[in-house]
Amino acid sequence: MDIQSIKNRFGIIGNSPALNYALQVAVQVAATDLTVLIMGESGVGKEAFSMIIHSLSNRKHNPFIAVNCGAIPEGTIDSELFGHEKGSFTGAVDSRKGYFETVNGGTIFLDEIGEMPLGTQARLLRVLEAGEYIRVGSSKVQKTDVRVIAATNKDLLQLVQQGKFREDLYYRLSTVPIRVPALHDRKEDVHLLFRKFAADFADKYKTASVQLDEEAKQLLINYPWPGNVRELKNIAEQISVLSQDKQISARDLSKFLQPYSSNRLPVLAHTNGSPQEFANEREILYKLFFDMKKDVTELKRMFLDVLQNPALATQNTAFINELKELKPHDNLQPVLMQTNVQPLPSVPVSIGMSSAIHDHVEVEESLNIMDKEKELIIKALKKHKGKRKDAALDLGISERTLYRKLKEYDIEE
Repeated sequence: MDIQSIKNRFGIIGNSPALNYALQVAVQVAATDLTVLIMGESGVGKEAFSMIIHSLSNRKHNPFIAVNCGAIPEGTIDSELFGHEKGSFTGAVDSRKGYFETVNGGTIFLDEIGEMPLGTQARLLRVLEAGEYIRVGSSKVQKTDVRVIAATNKDLLQLVQQGKFREDLYYRLSTVPIRVPALHDRKEDVHLLFRKFAADFADKYKTASVQLDEEAKQLLINYPWPGNVRELKNIAEQISVLSQDKQISARDLSKFLQPYSSNRLPVLAHTNGSPQEFANEREILYKLFFDMKKDVTELKRMFLDVLQNPALATQNTAFINELKELKPHDNLQPVLMQTNVQPLPSVPVSIGMSSAIHDHVEVEESLNIMDKEKELIIKALKKHKGKRKDAALDLGISERTLYRKLKEYDIEE
């Protein structure tokens, strides 16, 4: 079957070389029983590739199931995948078959495999190597014949280096790797996809299809699309429903596009000219909080010096004016550098102070990382009026991770 037939059958739109190559690999590997690892950013359509592989395989008449590893709690994922015996844990009132038992002879698609706990990874490795598994709470080894297709939007090799993913499992999964290109790497396909989505929504909502002028097309093509095809489809639907005028200009289109900066978390620092990525969200927060504390401490010193020596106030007029313009979450460091403020060394408050100055006690801020993490999540949700997707984007974490954090900290949306 040629690539164009595959595109027509599964509704895949685009002509970029990277997309065509990924489809070609999927078609070639489909007839085998090899394990496949599909890599790509969130929203690029990795699940569609898993369905293509299953539909063209010898297992096409047998079951296919997609499992999101990041959406299943760590305490129950073993039971979901491998089943459990009655009484094996609290709430296990009956025995239950797992996916590897119910999908026997078919294909299981493990999405977001990087979120899988290490203990479950060891069980999965046993399935891949010997086709064997044991139900939770049982000692009986059972056999299964299931083809595994995994997908991830993370760098698994980096997770291996961090000790969060088994190296042997990585190499066992990536027998045949398929990299699905991000939408910003398929610029020639962006307008094609938009036209298809716009036509579909026009038919769905019984309206005329929206049309983009030349400037709007260029804006659409040059937008970085952090949410990939999923985001493009959402934008097409919003425009189709909300636009009174079906001829869309660049100005009209810009109202629907989210402000986006490539300089987002988790890259916060540079070492020898190359970005230094932090291992996890908590390290990111540590960096932010210590930088904030450093700025606040510097401000305290400067105001104390001014109170001790009023002559410094006139010298630091530029700094004061800059300070008035600051917003609550702005970084103070550029202001300190630009105004060339040179505070005097700190002097103990109790010696030679004006009567207007009382005992100064420096109160340490709480640096409990969980409290700060919870506070930032609440602020992000409030800022974006409860929209999890936007809040997650602002925090620099995935929507699934945000969902997990909401449950972990018992945050009501």
